[in-house]
Amino acid sequence: MARRTSRYVCQSCGTVTSRWAGRCESCGEWNSIVEEGDGGIGAGPAKPKRKGRVIDLVPLAGETREAPRIASGISELDRVTGGGFVTGSALLVGGDPGIGKSTLLLQAAAALAARGHRVVYVSGEEATGQVRLRAERLGLAEAPVALGAETSVEDILATLDAGPTPALVVVDSVQTLWTDSVESAPGTVTQVRASAQALVRYAKTTGATVVLVGHVTKDGQIAGPRVVEHMVDAVLYFEGDGARQFRILRAVKNRFGPTDEIGVFEMTGVGLVEVKNPSELFLGDRDRTSPGAAVFAGLEGSRPLLVEIQALVAPSPLGTPRRAVVGCDQNRLAMVIAVLEARAGVRFGTHDVYINVAGGLKVGEPAADLAIAAALVSSLAGLALPHDCVYFGEVSLSGAVRPVAQSAARLKEAGKLGFARAVAPKGGIEPGESGGMAVRGVETLAELVAGIAAGGATRGNVATAD
Repeated sequence: MARRTSRYVCQSCGTVTSRWAGRCESCGEWNSIVEEGDGGIGAGPAKPKRKGRVIDLVPLAGETREAPRIASGISELDRVTGGGFVTGSALLVGGDPGIGKSTLLLQAAAALAARGHRVVYVSGEEATGQVRLRAERLGLAEAPVALGAETSVEDILATLDAGPTPALVVVDSVQTLWTDSVESAPGTVTQVRASAQALVRYAKTTGATVVLVGHVTKDGQIAGPRVVEHMVDAVLYFEGDGARQFRILRAVKNRFGPTDEIGVFEMTGVGLVEVKNPSELFLGDRDRTSPGAAVFAGLEGSRPLLVEIQALVAPSPLGTPRRAVVGCDQNRLAMVIAVLEARAGVRFGTHDVYINVAGGLKVGEPAADLAIAAALVSSLAGLALPHDCVYFGEVSLSGAVRPVAQSAARLKEAGKLGFARAVAPKGGIEPGESGGMAVRGVETLAELVAGIAAGGATRGNVATAD
């Protein structure tokens, strides 16, 4: 009789070890290693159970067609998914607790069911009564959505096979599921992986769209093994601040559409409402007379988006001045400050620097460098920037301002919101792309600093390069 072996698997990162330890050496988590029976992650069969068969190989060239989709009826959700749910696909939706994942998916399920599609909503965390209360609060109680509360994967699949193949299956959440095929507790790495694999296989074989809800860790990553993100066709993150009313749905992986696309929603008393023009949302309460505020014309996926970047430069009582950043990369801020000091003669060595992206949005593209630099110089000089001007451009270590992509789309969005001027990289905008806006091209950061200093008398000490 073969001896039963055990493996020890970290429930945070999925690392497999041969013995137990209090702290995982891979991710550093304490008390996350659990003993699991043979057959977990990393364990393969001792010998093949059947002889392999020869598969048919086809040439790369051949007839192709667009993947069939089902529009959800929520335009912001369809934008992120690339035009709707692809039949036979599997999606993973992650987000912080209480951010609105279940609300969004319940609204999408009700919208699809109202259009005649069969939709099944399976809740593993809440009872059917709790889901009904949410549907009643959202005004969706009359939607023909089939509702169930179950955590056994075998029972869920048997229920789905008992009726017509649904167009959409929502499972909330994948961390609560368990399957008889593996011997471990629900929520462990092995159970999450096996349960997700069974549901993905069901989607591929039946043509139903399966949406899995995933918990996130304290670092903002979807909990469980990263292999789950590789198994599904799309990974969507639902972001937002609990103290603010807007939510952002972001695609970080999509096999059937663009990545880095976003959809913007506003949380209200009747659920999530689509925001057709996010720029107005992020610029609604802008103070046009205070120094240290610059409007950045950015891009999120294919959508141009205007946000306000706020800077505060104040004398520091500390030997090492503070550098605090909210909403953008701290390393890029350090680089912009260093270039301003070395190439434009602006000194921040005795000042604290604070950067904030208004509205809680996270800006990651390098095109925000010029707007950050303008806000820093404006705060240090005590001069308010023109209220009808936008900024975009990438700053290099030499102090040069480099062109960025899709300048025409940025200017068009700014013109729609009433902006009349723009400061952008020189030569980065072709004739006819300005859309009627007055565009001032700058080649170096020194030109930007000189232009701000020439706007009026300064209350700070701004030294410009020759």
